[in-house]
Amino acid sequence: MIGWIGWVSFLAAIVALLLVDLLIFHRRPHEVETKEAAVWSAFWIGLGLLFSLVVWTTLGADAAQSYLAGYLIEKSLSVDNLFIFVLIFGYFEVPAKYQHRVLFYGVLGAFVFRGIFIALGAALLARFSWVAFLFGAFLLYTAYRLAWHGGIQIDPKHNPVLSFLRRFLPVTRNLHGHRLFVRRGRRWAFTPLLAVLVIIETTDVMFAVDSIPAVFGVTRDAFIVFSSNALALLGLRALYFLLADMVGRFHYLDDGLAIVLALIGVKMIHEELVHMYERGSAAWFPGALAVELPSWASLVMVGVVLGTAIWLSLRNPRQVG
Repeated sequence: MIGWIGWVSFLAAIVALLLVDLLIFHRRPHEVETKEAAVWSAFWIGLGLLFSLVVWTTLGADAAQSYLAGYLIEKSLSVDNLFIFVLIFGYFEVPAKYQHRVLFYGVLGAFVFRGIFIALGAALLARFSWVAFLFGAFLLYTAYRLAWHGGIQIDPKHNPVLSFLRRFLPVTRNLHGHRLFVRRGRRWAFTPLLAVLVIIETTDVMFAVDSIPAVFGVTRDAFIVFSSNALALLGLRALYFLLADMVGRFHYLDDGLAIVLALIGVKMIHEELVHMYERGSAAWFPGALAVELPSWASLVMVGVVLGTAIWLSLRNPRQVG
């Protein structure tokens, strides 16, 4: 179990990495080229995988395997949702050189909201174990939605948050560099970049509702859930610039994620039934099925299914026209 010193140290390291990224490497707005995005993607992914060794040495092999499974889930969901960001930036005609700054602020907000959701989820599961059934059922529903409806659909034009901003707050028609608000006479006005940021944040909240229960299905350890989310989010900006033009090629990823979420949902429900059986409150449950799966089983399952989905996508390109 990670104590408060471990939590503070991890959060301080995340903040330091973000500040170095913004104030040193991306201090001046510029268009992120493919080579730069590839280098940064390799760095962030390497950092995420390297952190599993830290988890291994401090919390043990099972925790490290759970972390890797959660990291793979979060990273895959990030790739699957990149086209939403492409749509948002395209709708608002945000120049490429300003997109990194918006995504940076979006990641900051995502840390806050996901931290709140994870804290609430951990508290609910600790106090009311039957909440695991709700999480499991929700994951099964999410899997169905991914398989048959292609996940979250975003229409920036009809976003209620954007409508609220435009109706009740002064929003400039034009961009003012990478600034989120500007002074007009005696009043402050928001720029379209703030509208983009708000839509990205509200979209991430919807993503988190899907992804956080999935990682809780792998482990109940709040630190593992948060750290896998955090390390996956850190590389989201670089991954966006690397894959924005080719994300449509991963056309089997939704199917792979649907399978993963469905299996994790079943696993979460099964584990709670096993715990009830062990407490004597589910005598009807077959004793032969009262076996908990090892942590490595989740890691292998996630890796095999998602790896197969990506391989099939690249091997069988979608025909256009």
